[in-house]
Amino acid sequence: MASELGSTTEKLSQLGINGDWAASTPNLQKNLGILSSHQIALAKLLLDMGQTHLFEHWPEPGIDDEEKKSFFDQVSRLNASYPRGLGAYIQNARRLLADSKAGKNPFDGFTPSVPSGEVLKFGDDNFAKFEEAGVRESCKAAFVLVAGGLGERLGYNGIKVALPSESTTGTCFLQHYIESILALQEASCKLTEGQSQTEVPLAIMTSDDTHSRTLELLESNAYFGMKPSQVKLLKQEKVACLDDNDGRLAVDAKNKYRIQTKPHGHGDVHALLYSSGLLNVWHDAGLKWVLFFQDTNGLLFNAIPAALGVSSSKQYHVNSLAVPRKAKESIGGITKLTHADGRMMVINVEYNQLDPLLRATGYADGDANCETGYSPFPGNINQLILELDPYIKELKKTGGAIEEFVNPKYKDSSKTSFKSSTRLECMMQDYPKTLPPSARVGFTVMDKWLAYAPVKNNPEDAARVPKGNPNHSATSGEMAIYRAHSLILRKVGVQIDDPVLQVFNGQEVEVWSRIVWKPKWALTFADVKNKIGGSCSISQRSTMVLNGPNVFIEDLSLDGALIVNSVEDAEVKVGGPVQNKGWVLEQVDYKDASVPEEIRTRGFKINKIEQWELNYTKPGSVSFKP
Repeated sequence: MASELGSTTEKLSQLGINGDWAASTPNLQKNLGILSSHQIALAKLLLDMGQTHLFEHWPEPGIDDEEKKSFFDQVSRLNASYPRGLGAYIQNARRLLADSKAGKNPFDGFTPSVPSGEVLKFGDDNFAKFEEAGVRESCKAAFVLVAGGLGERLGYNGIKVALPSESTTGTCFLQHYIESILALQEASCKLTEGQSQTEVPLAIMTSDDTHSRTLELLESNAYFGMKPSQVKLLKQEKVACLDDNDGRLAVDAKNKYRIQTKPHGHGDVHALLYSSGLLNVWHDAGLKWVLFFQDTNGLLFNAIPAALGVSSSKQYHVNSLAVPRKAKESIGGITKLTHADGRMMVINVEYNQLDPLLRATGYADGDANCETGYSPFPGNINQLILELDPYIKELKKTGGAIEEFVNPKYKDSSKTSFKSSTRLECMMQDYPKTLPPSARVGFTVMDKWLAYAPVKNNPEDAARVPKGNPNHSATSGEMAIYRAHSLILRKVGVQIDDPVLQVFNGQEVEVWSRIVWKPKWALTFADVKNKIGGSCSISQRSTMVLNGPNVFIEDLSLDGALIVNSVEDAEVKVGGPVQNKGWVLEQVDYKDASVPEEIRTRGFKINKIEQWELNYTKPGSVSFKP
């Protein structure tokens, strides 16, 4: 016992800690002898922050000693993963909880107005100019995929990025994203004649829930054609839960040696990029842009080239991708906020906050449509393009911390206790809140049909969405891909039949011709125009898949299914009348457990009755006309 006491006194002396510091917590004080110097320092941090309750139930030394040490392993992770440490987290929590209890308005003193940005019309000369500029800049870009979530909300037990974006080819979201980045990489290299680095990096933010499964998906598919060295996985840690307005950390109900934790939000991506050192690696490699995107929007890369071109041409430090937004639609609005004290920021304001903010600052009609039929505040789709150098400088000031919020559920109007523990949260798109007024912050508006069809809702929730509002389901997300490709082909003169209305999983959707092409076939509108010629028509019941960089369609009349696969060095010209029984969509029951989840989530399967399939595996030029 004497040597134990001597060892403890020595540790405390090394740390410069007075021997009486733990006297108010006798259960902890008795256990100091089993703790390392690092663990003692963490214990003192907790006590200094008023967390004595964490040790109230600790037994004598010799009982559960490994669990006690494991507790400090968790505290160490919580301390290391939060910018400026666990003490800062608790201080921030107390401040935000006090504001919440007082009913403080985070926008108090701010007046909203419509910010400046670029509104693009798909297919016109301006759009084409920005697309070409964006492709050229792509070799100077790094991509960041925020993929910390499982697909449980979708009725899918896998990770969301493994879900097929469309079932015609079965291409999962992650594959589609990687193939799009590789296509941009190659196209950019050609435009710049290889003058810039050509391996465009991809960082993926994962979580405890998704990390191992994301890695397995990549490794089992040879990284979908990317070099493993191009891909970096950054795992997000959770944050401590809070039990009350005093910021007392919540003990896990199932384990008294664990602090309850919950996700902190996708805003952590900024801190992870900063602490990992990746931003400096990208800077040293000559990169200029960082593009952030989320996990289940199969249309996003239709918009990225033009949006990146806008960032380059306008020299935006921050460019938020946006779509036209109807007033009161459940999507945040990009808004310029000017404070009475002179502060100014361009930021996303959530839809449930925008209307009361407008009414409180002189807009009698609140969130209302203007003469265009849409809100003047563009709809935020949570895809950001940041210029790298100003981004690094800003994160050096903040350590990667993003302005947080707290949303406690109070038991009653006294606001003294919670229904369940809460935690601080942060959002990726709130990064601009800390920027100075001199920062160049803008937006790029794209047609919604072209750029935005997220997959968020399970079939039952999607079926309850009021008619006329987006379902945001696997069903609607897939149909949006077919619609976008059909409308793009219409823009180049292809006669595409109108869609028919069908109901899958209780959702009425437009079913267009099932047209899919790989990014290497066409990345931009200019690519599509260059590869479609003559007089072409495609019936509504048809399916067409184009997979190869040099596949050309001329004078095609398609009524059925046409699949064209070609190697890079083959030039394939396809035309003439193609008619067969085709591929048919057949309804499936969402509750039929014998059907794979990824099929059940969309409510239909494809019956591949008959098709013309052309596979060209050797270099050379060939023409096909039946």
